Amino acid sequence: MKNVIYFLILFCLCSVKAQELTIPQLSQYLSDNPFLMSSSYAGIGNYVKVRMNGLTQWVGVADAPDTQSLSADVRLGNRSGIGMVLYNDSNGETKQRGGKVSFAHHLTIDKYENHFFSMAFSFNLNQFRIDIQNFINNNDQAVVDDRASSNPNFDLGTLYRKGGFYLSLNVGNILNKNFQKFNPIFEPNTLRNYYLYAGYKHRRHKRDDFEIEPSVFFQYFENDGRSVTDVNTKFRWYDFLDYYYAGITYRFLNDQPGNPLYIAPIVGLKKGDFYFGYSYQVVMNEILGYSKGTHVVTVGIDLFQGISNCTCTY
Repeated sequence: MKNVIYFLILFCLCSVKAQELTIPQLSQYLSDNPFLMSSSYAGIGNYVKVRMNGLTQWVGVADAPDTQSLSADVRLGNRSGIGMVLYNDSNGETKQRGGKVSFAHHLTIDKYENHFFSMAFSFNLNQFRIDIQNFINNNDQAVVDDRASSNPNFDLGTLYRKGGFYLSLNVGNILNKNFQKFNPIFEPNTLRNYYLYAGYKHRRHKRDDFEIEPSVFFQYFENDGRSVTDVNTKFRWYDFLDYYYAGITYRFLNDQPGNPLYIAPIVGLKKGDFYFGYSYQVVMNEILGYSKGTHVVTVGIDLFQGISNCTCTY
């Protein structure tokens, strides 16, 4: 067990790119929180939507990744929206925290077919830090000071919707970074990542209380060519304005589609203005022998209802 802990700490210290200066994207977006996936969703809906996420990875492994985030978005006028995300992420002796402010604008292509296009722009500010307190306590003379760097950056997002179909294309961390104080020789300065999120909400009849929603998430990291894919399926049961859902997600590296990183059942509900979602990720890689899995919890509330005059933000 000690060897695993030492490996995790060494990995975090030697490879800053393990934390991409952005909020880790696991299955939080499936808990009725699409704005966390793409800023182009800002302002879609009739409320101020507030969501809080807690993510604890690799339960049972000391100093494993742990993330908390708070997001909110609201419509601005009839065709625009603004939103923000704050997050705190720790991974062994490395810490990062940051925030994002977004503006989205929504266009109507054909209101009779629910045919829309959205664009979004975001400003990010992230801080990455190596915490040396545990090394000081253990009298490790090789590490003598905290190292931190702040990285302002920008994201771009688009969203296409037609009927029950949606497709979102996004670019995160457009600008290069400068991490000379960490590892000027081996640390790349490219943080750009590209991600696609697409799915379809299907009902046999418009008045049907049951809905199925298959979706896919793909993310590509430019600096080293890594990419991952989620294949998801959600089942939703409606009770007038309330609903309940259950589903499953399967994540894999794209060069190893038959070897999943994790398989995660998901459940959740909307009751009145309150939301709750939970996912338990069964880890399928080498950590499986030491970890009891990953827990993802989402709670949320909708505030201050206001109906738009434009169907593009319904």
